[in-house]
Amino acid sequence: MPYIDVRGVEHYYEWMKKTSGTLVKPVMVFIHGWAGSARYWRSTANALVEDFDCLLYDLRGFGRSHGRPTIVQASESVVESETPQEKSEAIKELTYELEEYAEDLLALLDGLHLQRVYINAHSMGASIATLFFNRYPQRVERGILTCSGIFEYDEKAFAAFHKFGGYVVKYRPKWLSKIPLADRMFMARFLHRSIPNSERQAFLQDFLEADYDAALGTIFTSVCKAQAELMPEEFAKLTVPTLLVAGEYDKIIPAEMGRQAAALNDKVEFAMIPKTAHFPMLEDAVSYVQRVREFLQVPTLKPQAV
Repeated sequence: MPYIDVRGVEHYYEWMKKTSGTLVKPVMVFIHGWAGSARYWRSTANALVEDFDCLLYDLRGFGRSHGRPTIVQASESVVESETPQEKSEAIKELTYELEEYAEDLLALLDGLHLQRVYINAHSMGASIATLFFNRYPQRVERGILTCSGIFEYDEKAFAAFHKFGGYVVKYRPKWLSKIPLADRMFMARFLHRSIPNSERQAFLQDFLEADYDAALGTIFTSVCKAQAELMPEEFAKLTVPTLLVAGEYDKIIPAEMGRQAAALNDKVEFAMIPKTAHFPMLEDAVSYVQRVREFLQVPTLKPQAV
């Protein structure tokens, strides 16, 4: 499995490509959400691989990426001009703030020598992408934010969420994945339509294996007063052409939150996928990919004659 050193931490990544002679395709980077991994983006990437070289990676502390710095003998992302002391100091400063994850993305692109890319990000990953769009607009051609939006700060509700989230992260017995229907119960709040059993089981496994500090830390940094105040400003100043896709019945980030975010900026298009919830790319893949293609101005592929 390919790994790359990103700011002192080993990150898993994978390419999905389809050869097309000498044609050089643009790159689309996929960013997953909280406690997930790149795995759930594979079907979407596969649907777009005719027109894009697709880069999928696991965020720091999630999926197959490490949560803490590791000693690496050699890495394709090592910057020769960095001294060991400079690298050590940078590692010490790593936190679970979403802005730090945006910096991770920059380091990943630099490590893989990618200059200008398309980005499709989901849920917490979409918040990370929004921050990245505004800090490094020269690195982004177009962006897609799936299940994102703005929310108002509610002290009591946030405190209750953090307390519940802490319990959920702390008590994650590995044997939970062996219990019949555990994956179905785990995903019930996230879905309106059913998805394959293998997808549900992968989600549960990713959640159970997520690094404790990363999982807990990002709960506090992604749902907090600071983010509630920051994100409307971030949406308002976007200059990157952006599509914001919402699921009609999303209970995690309701579609209205996405609609309100898109209304702050004429660079942001809003699209709602009917009869889906927090994973519209899996619940109605055909409609989702079609809407994405329309935004990217990529022709919809016609079925080949048999």
